[in-house]
Amino acid sequence: MHHQNWLITGVSTGLGRAFAQAALTAGHTVTGTVRTHDDLRAFEALDPGHAHARILDVTDGDAVPATIDDIEHTIGPLDVVIANAGYGLEGIFEETPLTEVRRQFDVNVFGAMATLQAALPHMRRRRRGHLMAVTSMAGLMAVPGMSAYCGSKFALEGVLEALGKEVAPFGVHVTAIEPGSFRTDWAGRSMTRAGRSITDYDELFTPIRQARRKASGNQLGDPAKAGEAVVRIASLEHPPAHLVLGSDALRLIGAARTAVDDDIRTWQTLSRSTDFPEGAQL
Repeated sequence: MHHQNWLITGVSTGLGRAFAQAALTAGHTVTGTVRTHDDLRAFEALDPGHAHARILDVTDGDAVPATIDDIEHTIGPLDVVIANAGYGLEGIFEETPLTEVRRQFDVNVFGAMATLQAALPHMRRRRRGHLMAVTSMAGLMAVPGMSAYCGSKFALEGVLEALGKEVAPFGVHVTAIEPGSFRTDWAGRSMTRAGRSITDYDELFTPIRQARRKASGNQLGDPAKAGEAVVRIASLEHPPAHLVLGSDALRLIGAARTAVDDDIRTWQTLSRSTDFPEGAQL
């Protein structure tokens, strides 16, 4: 495996830290974005000379391209970029304020897009590179009480799907990383939870919220193994467009896709009935 320069947003904790640690262990140089000076020092101490950090808010539209340009000029050309920064927003759709929903999309969707958009011109000019973003199994299936989070991840999946087709002629790869439940603090202190106000949803949602809190810290997924998997695909000549991580993600995504396929098959006659007979075929 040849040496690579990586950029990963959100490396202070969780999967971002695990991806960074795996890349450093493999001998790569990693620049990680953090939010505080303490986190900056802690990250660079992981592997002095190979672990670099930058303070960055991915929702700052001016700072993102400036930071990536600086990394390109001071550390070196980026081979792998992972838009990982994001967070979970739990809450019943009817109870979740739109201000919270907009913030969720600002970070999970627009922050990721800003990161990839800023890195892309450099990779396109070099005719090589690998852009990744962490979506979630919740980008391919949905559960009650996570409408804003699932919506943001579904949106990011669509962005990545189209982007991959746009940049393939330039030798730039695009991968959506779709983790299941991993043993990080995502479902604990890192989760933002909307308040409760409508008792009609208690029977459905109270057990879901309690189960998620109880499972935090005991999830099936091993972050270190997720890091190793991502490092592995970054070395491939033909990496996947989708990387599902975790047996729970495989099971839940498979069930969700089967349900969609069943609807398509069941209603295909009605679907075809809406065509103009003389219409142009795409």
